[in-house]
Amino acid sequence: MLNFLKRLVTWWNGYSIGTAIWTRRYGIKVGEDHLGNQYYHNADDSRRWVLYTGQNDASRVGPEWYGWLHHTFPKPPTEDPFPRKSWEREHQPNQTGTEGAYFRPGSLRRADVTPQSDYEAWTPE
Repeated sequence: MLNFLKRLVTWWNGYSIGTAIWTRRYGIKVGEDHLGNQYYHNADDSRRWVLYTGQNDASRVGPEWYGWLHHTFPKPPTEDPFPRKSWEREHQPNQTGTEGAYFRPGSLRRADVTPQSDYEAWTPE
């Protein structure tokens, strides 16, 4: 019941009720990625959309599906797999605000940085 209420009044906790109705009525499922996101298009392929599992976060869409969603690639990765280079890393969602976020060297948020004890604050005379 709580999940239904969340979907009724919010859009950031996965897809809304309106999106679910639209998808059920007009959507043709194209595929699913490794995160469980489901990709759809309508009958004439003029609209393409994604139903996220979990929070709606565009950084959770990999480059191959991103290209298909934005009509860069005519065929989805399920029909025409995206060529992978040997040097490419696996796609990761944006880590900002999480424990996996990047902190530059010297940042006080890094675990390996200890405050300097020889620091003396400046005070005006």
